[in-house]
Amino acid sequence: MSQPAISTPFTAASTADDVLRGADLTGVRAVVTGASSGLGIETARVLAAAGAEVVLAVRNVMAGEAVADAIEKSTGGLRPRVARVDLAYRTTVAQFVDTWSGPLHLLINNAGVVTSGLERTREGWELQFATNHLGHFALATGLHDALALGAADRDGARVVSVSSTAHMRSGVDFDDLHFERRDYDPQIAYAQSKTANSLFAVEATRRWASDGIVANAVNPGGVATGLQRNFTTRQKASLDAAEAAGVFTYKTVEQGAATSIVAAVAPEFAHSGGHYLDDSQEAYAVPNDADLAQHPHGVKEWALDPAAAERLWAVSADLLRG
Repeated sequence: MSQPAISTPFTAASTADDVLRGADLTGVRAVVTGASSGLGIETARVLAAAGAEVVLAVRNVMAGEAVADAIEKSTGGLRPRVARVDLAYRTTVAQFVDTWSGPLHLLINNAGVVTSGLERTREGWELQFATNHLGHFALATGLHDALALGAADRDGARVVSVSSTAHMRSGVDFDDLHFERRDYDPQIAYAQSKTANSLFAVEATRRWASDGIVANAVNPGGVATGLQRNFTTRQKASLDAAEAAGVFTYKTVEQGAATSIVAAVAPEFAHSGGHYLDDSQEAYAVPNDADLAQHPHGVKEWALDPAAAERLWAVSADLLRG
């Protein structure tokens, strides 16, 4: 018999500040990727305002330093530390991991990229999959020991993997991960990477729960951020059509960051992982052939499939060893 979905007191209208109201995160160490824009800034800001020691893991250090200055001034809390991490370049991830010292309590895998055409990394990997999934996979696995220390230090550590409703467009194509044979569709490539984000949470929890580490995937909802800057005309039209059909309603950045914060701090998810959250609640699973317009707050079975999650982990580890 399946367990009832996990619910929280928060809703689609809740903000990240609402989730953290009254919380004291003094002593909590958190890393937020993609923290120089959009949801990443807001996620880092509210964590710092609650007393957490935050590291902004960003591609553009100058932009990150400006965000750190603004957070310090607006919150009166600890100034976040800034570190360079370009998830498309394994060397920067490895450097960050190698220089990390001590426990880590929260890893918020927030960064993401959208391309309008086929782009590849120096390894030949499709850029959206490489950045959105493989880079975060390398970061999380590299920081496992720090997370385990954090779990022992504060009764648990958490990883938050930012996914998207876009996952409903595609599962992971293990036969052609990098679009070497099929025609390239940037929307399908993005969808595959977002499904991968959810599958990571499933397998990370299976492997790491005994270490006190859980991972959950979140859908921030429709938020207008810099992520859309590279959308093609077709992608923008698709987004407009989805909004018109009621698939989603645009949220503010403050509301969009709320579900990430729920996964990061809500007691309901303290020791429970492998879930996909939407509007601050655990989402309901829908069949892989379900219509997105009819199930805008669901999660497709392919994004929670334990066999696919285990396979993706093995394939990802092999790619990074290569």
